[in-house]
Amino acid sequence: MRVAHRDFHSCCIRSCGFRNARGSWRAHTARSSDGLRGMDMTHDQGRPVHGGLNITELGTLGLRPDDVLDFSASINPLGPSPLAVRAAREVPLSSYPDTECVGLREAIGNRLGVDPSQILVGNGSTELIHLLARSFLSEQSVAVIFAPTFGEYEAACRLQGVTPIALSPSDGFHWDVQAAIEQMAIVRPTVVFLCNPNNPTGVYLGEQEVARIANALRGTGLLVLDEAYVSFVEDRWNSLPMPNVVLLRSMTKDYALTGLRLGYMLASMDVIERVRRFQYSWSVNAPAQAAGIAALSESAHVEKGREEVRSGRDYLQDAARSLCIEYVPTTVNFLMMRVGDATGLRLKLLTEYRICVRDCASFGLPEYIRVGIRGMDDNRRLVEALKQALQS
Repeated sequence: MRVAHRDFHSCCIRSCGFRNARGSWRAHTARSSDGLRGMDMTHDQGRPVHGGLNITELGTLGLRPDDVLDFSASINPLGPSPLAVRAAREVPLSSYPDTECVGLREAIGNRLGVDPSQILVGNGSTELIHLLARSFLSEQSVAVIFAPTFGEYEAACRLQGVTPIALSPSDGFHWDVQAAIEQMAIVRPTVVFLCNPNNPTGVYLGEQEVARIANALRGTGLLVLDEAYVSFVEDRWNSLPMPNVVLLRSMTKDYALTGLRLGYMLASMDVIERVRRFQYSWSVNAPAQAAGIAALSESAHVEKGREEVRSGRDYLQDAARSLCIEYVPTTVNFLMMRVGDATGLRLKLLTEYRICVRDCASFGLPEYIRVGIRGMDDNRRLVEALKQALQS
């Protein structure tokens, strides 16, 4: 399978003169127009690069976090619910957290109709990704990743001595599922990582496609289905109740508990017990547990956030078309756009417009940026900045 771009909204790229945008931005890759030097955001001392403001980088540019509008992270534009914030603040900091997260697992189970024994809570879904890798992979194992995608899958595999096999998309960032199944039949992976909806593309596979992948792994491998962004999908389907499927959910996106780090895993009891043996005690702090329980009781807040995302998503896609910027049609709360030299544009937006976007070079996509969907006033400010930056 190979990357192609036939499904993109190209919208008169040639007539708008952006065909050679990569070269036109080259001067901004290392240094902004006023001589300030930015950081290389494709690497972070060997660790995966993520969205969010880099405090060290801002310091080198003479900026503070409050100076910058952050589009690099993709969370509920309304932020956390007031109830969740209050619950976190009321936790006595002198007490140990519940190491088994009983109350939070019960709240998740009640919300989803799942037995709490099939739920494991983690310090964000990233902790759970690494725990899964430690639990199931050894140097003799084979791991497969549907790429381009979230960098922690590869990082977790490599820490276990495994170089994962990347399955690349074949058509507009959509994967050829049949070709993927045929390749997996040859390599017989122990673990397969699939982000659905995918980060950074926003592509969302349907139930039948995912079921085919899971069925192909039955008896031989585990499908780790990362649904961190699934709450923002309009026509989402119920996830698969299959013994060889692990579901990962994040509460940092839809519930905006980003700073507290909170995620959970749904799996069979056997998988839960196997993974839990590797989890450190008290990895999920007490304020996070309290905020999670409170957030789950306030579904109206998440729904309002979805409505805000829906409006912002339509607006940004319309704006991209009007600016003749290619983009990948998205199902979630972020949009990936092709802009030429993404590293240069990112630095220009940061230094001249005080706007931070996600440079996708670390995904192997140096011509793309990913922007989170924020409130409408912020979205308008981004569009105006893009319009000016691309014309200058």
